[in-house]
Amino acid sequence: MCFARHAIDKIPLMKKIIFLTAWLFAVTACKTVQAPPPPETIQEERMPYFKGNGNEPFWNISISEDAIRFESLLSGFESVTAPSVAPVKAMDANVKMYRAHTENIDIQIQIEQAECVNSMSGAASPYAVTIEIKRKTDKDATILKGCGAYLTDYRLYDIWALEQLNGQKVTLADFGKELPIIEINSQTNTFIGFAGCNQMNGRLFYEKNTLRFTNVTTTRMACGPKNKEGEFLKALQSATGYEIKNNRLWLSNPSGLLLVFKKID
Repeated sequence: MCFARHAIDKIPLMKKIIFLTAWLFAVTACKTVQAPPPPETIQEERMPYFKGNGNEPFWNISISEDAIRFESLLSGFESVTAPSVAPVKAMDANVKMYRAHTENIDIQIQIEQAECVNSMSGAASPYAVTIEIKRKTDKDATILKGCGAYLTDYRLYDIWALEQLNGQKVTLADFGKELPIIEINSQTNTFIGFAGCNQMNGRLFYEKNTLRFTNVTTTRMACGPKNKEGEFLKALQSATGYEIKNNRLWLSNPSGLLLVFKKID
């Protein structure tokens, strides 16, 4: 409640001081306290799923869901950022073409699955990259060649236990003592695990939205007639796509869902 000032003048001095102190406190409390503005929401930039680079002159490129970023020592093309676009895929080879544009610059990126060796370091990469870049006012494009690789989804790096096989929930009765477990190392593109009867290991083939389990080898222990290890291994090697949600890894191919694993690490 707010008080008129003349009411204070009728109060004795000591009481006036006490009253005035209380009044100032009450006035301060009466003021509306404004909450600080919410912190600015910062949208986390999505990590790139492909990176490439080349020499003479030096350049590098990264592709994410959000943007295509190109940097180089070329005059006028030191730093170029274009909105990400869907690639055009070749019908008869693993070749993808990205055609991106900014207000002033056109850039075309070709990514071909082919062993590529860096001309300076000698390091080998699984993809050859060709860049064609030009200003909209240029007649001809500058052509650059180099190497690159897809960056395997870091979320795969974990230990996963089988929950479903070909649409059916699995139990110990399907495999004996233990359910299949797979441990994925997304940094080395390798995996190890237990297939339900034998130990197994192999390699990953990864591209954006594509995951395959390749070069699978197992020990040779004899399995019981009801053990579903063979069915599991067939499904694992048939997978081409994946999804990670609710602490689970879902493996599928164009025919449908194959396997569901639960994160256990």
